[in-house]
Amino acid sequence: MSHIHSITTADYLLWDTMLNLIRRLFRDGDYKMSLLIGCGSFFGLRISDLRNLTWSQLLDDDTFTINEAKTGKRRTIRVNKGFRQHIEDCYAALNIKNRSEKVFLSQKGTPYSVQRVNVLFKEIKTRYGLKIDHFSTHSLRKTFGRRVVEQAGNNSEMALIKLSEIFSHSSPMITRRYLGLRQQELNEVYDSLDF
Repeated sequence: MSHIHSITTADYLLWDTMLNLIRRLFRDGDYKMSLLIGCGSFFGLRISDLRNLTWSQLLDDDTFTINEAKTGKRRTIRVNKGFRQHIEDCYAALNIKNRSEKVFLSQKGTPYSVQRVNVLFKEIKTRYGLKIDHFSTHSLRKTFGRRVVEQAGNNSEMALIKLSEIFSHSSPMITRRYLGLRQQELNEVYDSLDF
């Protein structure tokens, strides 16, 4: 729970930092957190939707469809070919027997709560020395969005239009603000001044 007048905006991870983190978590035997950070960053889903993913959704086909918990909108996710191998490696390492089982189950056998994941993320931030101010479940969705815009290069406006649809935002301007691009652009105005 946040305190009154506190900043609760999540920051994003640089893509290479995220990739390095999921590899290090896997190597250290923290398969579920490795996979959770990967799924959030590769799928751009909210934690409410990540918590309910099943192994069969991730492994049975190249795509899966969900009804988003927050918006109720139907969304089809494509599983990246390179990331699929990581999913399979985590599945094998965890020795899962039931593909219809939810992926992110706690020791109690229930999906991780958002609060628990945020606590684990704070521990991960400290343990791995992550250079990120506000690391939370929402950081993953922002990592996805920032990567899509970065990869687009000169076509960043088209990327924002696509992301606006993926994120169910009312306009690309909302997506720009959501990803922190608007503030970054405004800061560049100040930086452009000579002294």
